Amino acid sequence: MTKFLVFAAAMVLGASAHAGDPVAGKEKAKVCAACHGENGVSQVPDFPKLAGQYNDYLVRALNDYKSGARKNPIMAGQVANLKKEDIADLAAYFSSQQALATKY
Repeated sequence: MTKFLVFAAAMVLGASAHAGDPVAGKEKAKVCAACHGENGVSQVPDFPKLAGQYNDYLVRALNDYKSGARKNPIMAGQVANLKKEDIADLAAYFSSQQALATKY
């Protein structure tokens, strides 16, 4: 039981340590609007909508672009200088936005 409590506490503390700030993310996301639209709602089929995506999906995608696991020269350049905090903030912002069901 003690091991379980230690593990559970570590998971809770670890999750909160990586939680992003959506307010900071909004400021950092200004450059993203050029392709992904204001608030992450792209109007162009070539650029995915980010609004309403799952936080962990966005973190993974940005980290994959940064590491090269996911290939896209534009995104690789955009994420090259992002820190973990920046990625967490961006993910927190976009995941907190209302996803709009729109057709292209």
